[in-house]
Amino acid sequence: QVQLVESGGGLVQAGGSLRLSCAASGHTFSSYAMAWFRQAPGKEREYVAASSGSGSRTYYADSVKGRFTSSRDNAKNMVYLQMNSLKPEDTAVYYCNAGQYSGGNYYTTYDYWGQGTQVTVSS
Repeated sequence: QVQLVESGGGLVQAGGSLRLSCAASGHTFSSYAMAWFRQAPGKEREYVAASSGSGSRTYYADSVKGRFTSSRDNAKNMVYLQMNSLKPEDTAVYYCNAGQYSGGNYYTTYDYWGQGTQVTVSS
């Protein structure tokens, strides 16, 4: 079992930065790939970024590539999403997920989700 808690969301102006954090419980954190998803009002959940268990492999959606960076600290059971050059279209609730990463954009979600953290980018 893995429990996830996101934090770090907020209101920021376009062009600004935020860093989201996801704290995970459990003793096998490094065995899980971790991913970030987001969901804007009226839209489907979007797969944003993923990292392998070691953090050596990462994936980013085209919409965030070059602006967002996912990292993890397995010693602290933490995963982060550094978001730079934020745009109004980045406004969404952001969720972290524990799952399996197979390379490229292939990520399998397990049923381990956080409660989400709201990110609002004003123009």
